[in-house]
Amino acid sequence: MTVMEQRGAYRPTPPPAWQHRTDPAPLLPDPEPYRVLGTEAAAKADPGLLRRLYAELVRGRRYNTQATALTKQGRLAVYPSSTGQEACEVAAALALEERDWLFPSYRDTLAVVARGLDPAHALTLLRGDWHTGYDPREHRIAPLSTPLATQLPHAVGLAHAARLKGDGVVALAMVGDGGTSEGDFHEALNFAAVWQAPVVFLVQNNGFAISVPLAKQTAAPSLAHKAVGYGMPGRLVDGNDAAAMHEVLSEAVSRARRGGGPTLVEAVTYRMEAHTNADDATRYRHDAEVDAWRDHDPILLLEREMAERGLLDDDEKRRVGEDAEAMAADLRTRMNQDPVLDPMDLFSHVYAEQTTQLREQAAQLRAELEAASEEAGEEAR
Repeated sequence: MTVMEQRGAYRPTPPPAWQHRTDPAPLLPDPEPYRVLGTEAAAKADPGLLRRLYAELVRGRRYNTQATALTKQGRLAVYPSSTGQEACEVAAALALEERDWLFPSYRDTLAVVARGLDPAHALTLLRGDWHTGYDPREHRIAPLSTPLATQLPHAVGLAHAARLKGDGVVALAMVGDGGTSEGDFHEALNFAAVWQAPVVFLVQNNGFAISVPLAKQTAAPSLAHKAVGYGMPGRLVDGNDAAAMHEVLSEAVSRARRGGGPTLVEAVTYRMEAHTNADDATRYRHDAEVDAWRDHDPILLLEREMAERGLLDDDEKRRVGEDAEAMAADLRTRMNQDPVLDPMDLFSHVYAEQTTQLREQAAQLRAELEAASEEAGEEAR
């Protein structure tokens, strides 16, 4: 008998741990994105929920257009529009209870506004004003995260603490398809699954990580398939179907709250506008591709369904539109007012107790400001 034959005949008994592996089948996502609108399942959708989703979608679209206009007027330093992705944003906010936490990325301003944050405060960071612009603990919304995927381990940590305390809190963390290429994504999902943390990961797959298409980021069948490698369920959903998004996220949040552990949800959507106002999207995608997604606009899909069910008429559309315009007008007025800034705020909220170096720097700046004020006063006299 050859060495290879001997090796082939050798069948060692697997260690006990090998004999108790999780069946991957229940963790795998559906082969196609889950949909509600335009299917038989739509008839079961709550009319009140559909009206709420529609109002928030229209408001969110108007918010996007107004914020984009503010960048052109120099009132915002940058704005990453989520036009086309409003269903993901709104559903994420509405799927949570008041006690839960939302961990957004930089593109998720609509989600934090739909959760109840003042629309102007959501733009504070993008305007270049001080700090986050809101109290995360008051609103249970983590700071809008510009570094990719760094908010995901934070969400897992909070969710793990909630599980240990048994307070029923769930964390929902949002990230783009580009963020799934970061190490933070891997670490967060791995820890979440091992700890069975009550956290939901929502990946908004809008096709591009700035200019890099998804095909150049991963060879996986879908991003939702990555879930099985960590031992959690993966859900693939039509990200432009507001009803489907709300259903899938609500189920994932409920599962997490019951102690079922984390879920990875991939929402297949599309970024209709450029990455930010500083990006030229025509350099890496064609107009025909963008136009193909216009018929799958989240507002249009919901309007069609509601009209067929007699839930939306011209009067309701006008009322919703007027409410959105009022929000935009108020936002425009407030953002056109120059903020009153105090240079001494540079030293606030850095440490609970200021270090020696910070106290020295603060004293130096205070002296310079006082000297400048005295000089200005003398010149005025």
